[in-house]
Amino acid sequence: MITDQRMPANGSLPPLGLLVDKANQLVQTLATPSLVQLVLRVALAVPFWRSGMLKWAGFLRLNDTAVTLFSDEFMLHLPGGPYHFPAPAVMAFLSGSGEILFPILLVLGLGTRFAGLGLLFMTAIVELTVPDGWPIHLTWAAMALGIMAYGPGHLSLDHLICRARSHGR
Repeated sequence: MITDQRMPANGSLPPLGLLVDKANQLVQTLATPSLVQLVLRVALAVPFWRSGMLKWAGFLRLNDTAVTLFSDEFMLHLPGGPYHFPAPAVMAFLSGSGEILFPILLVLGLGTRFAGLGLLFMTAIVELTVPDGWPIHLTWAAMALGIMAYGPGHLSLDHLICRARSHGR
């Protein structure tokens, strides 16, 4: 509601105040917390899913490019480095698996906080690998932290499971 303006003696808002109040109500109606949480989950899932899909040649079969990236291209930028990734085939498999599994969990809203934590961890590794990408990595980290802090919202399997458990008692 409008708090910056004084109410006239008759109790009605001035015309501009009414317009601002109606616009504020419309925005609040459109941006419900559950819708925002769903959009946040999908927005974080998309870039990881797309990256994960590029790493696979079939079911549980990495393509050659994924392993080559972790063995020859990707480097960990740590103090005294950069360093090659240890066990590049294992790292490629774990990365590709996380980039598929965590986005699926996020979109479904199942194990949502766990999936957010997994993608936050992956974002940290990506930042160590591509330090110049910090603006987008910061965005991913903020989304993951928001998901971890506020949960999946009502439009999620987590919420349905919690409701079913509470009705079963």
